[in-house]
Amino acid sequence: MKDLEIHLKNEPGTLAKMGEVLGKAGISILGGGVFGVKDKGIAHFLFEDTASAKKVLEENDFEMTKENEILVQRLNQGQPGQLGKITRLMADAGINIEVMYSDHENQLILVVDNLEKGKIISERWKKGELK
Repeated sequence: MKDLEIHLKNEPGTLAKMGEVLGKAGISILGGGVFGVKDKGIAHFLFEDTASAKKVLEENDFEMTKENEILVQRLNQGQPGQLGKITRLMADAGINIEVMYSDHENQLILVVDNLEKGKIISERWKKGELK
């Protein structure tokens, strides 16, 4: 799985068209979100097959600006402060979180500026060493 950053026109119907062309091609979105920034929508969506998603989107005049490796993390939803703890660990290691969202399985998806350092923190968290 990878994250695609997609720039959209910030106008009615743009997101609908994107969803329709992906659906028609049989491509599922596994998580993500869209944020309006002035005259542009900035979308980050998670795909299993980014090559197919990129091809369909490019064929339909959507602008992809980045393809990102991701960190996938499960937080204990019943324990308050989990988000603060894991993001503090990243920050203390000098890692900037560029994008964060949840996938459809309630997992935390992170795009970070230093993937190798982020993987170390993420793996230690998964093993329960840092909770």
